[in-house]
Amino acid sequence: MLELKNIVKIYQGGTVNETCLFNDFSLTIPDGQFVCVVGSNGSGKTSLLNIICGSIPIDEGSILIGGQNITAMPEHKRLRRIGRVYQDPARGTCPSMTILENMSMADNKGKPFNLMPCVNKKKAETYRAMLAQLGLGLEDKMGVLVGNLSGGQRQAMALLMSTMTPIEFLILDEHTAALDPKTAEIIMQLTGKIVAEKKLTTIMVTHNLRYAVEYGDRLLMMHQGHAELDISGEERRNIKVDDLLAKFNAISIECGN
Repeated sequence: MLELKNIVKIYQGGTVNETCLFNDFSLTIPDGQFVCVVGSNGSGKTSLLNIICGSIPIDEGSILIGGQNITAMPEHKRLRRIGRVYQDPARGTCPSMTILENMSMADNKGKPFNLMPCVNKKKAETYRAMLAQLGLGLEDKMGVLVGNLSGGQRQAMALLMSTMTPIEFLILDEHTAALDPKTAEIIMQLTGKIVAEKKLTTIMVTHNLRYAVEYGDRLLMMHQGHAELDISGEERRNIKVDDLLAKFNAISIECGN
């Protein structure tokens, strides 16, 4: 279970541009839940993910995973328990390394390398089988530099690599936003499959309202650092894209946009 308790986050504190994004914000996500997060730019979506992952500090409050307080835990230690896929496909893979090398690095996440070679060739067939499940032909390109792949292929690899080792949470930060519509559909189908098979607790930020309706079992709409909408269960299953769009437009009108 993930718990954010009474979070306060202030940007540019002590200046004329001081902005309090989160003020006494709390959120609990039970194990196994798939949460979709939508909202306008500046609503707090990505800041929420950064706070969970430890990319940015908080000013007040606490963050707990499984009852353990991780508020002071540095980002690199949190990421042993969290898999994250970014909007930019280049951020989840190493372009100057081959597919085999990238897979090997991901497989050794959180483990000491010591003087052992980073690539375990004995696992090459295992990696090949994992890549074959993506249906993108990557299993036949194990020696190809990842930098030579398409954005969609790299994002599919990033998604696979982020879930290779046991993790407690999967964080998806607009991971289809930089892709063309056809590739985005493929990545979303892969996302749904991986989350279901591994029973991962997942938080997905997206600007695509259809994805927010079709995927997940809980929906948050963020606005100015708080949840304007937080639905699950039957209410979540019955919501339509038009309902979300109407809510989104109502908030925009209230803000004078």
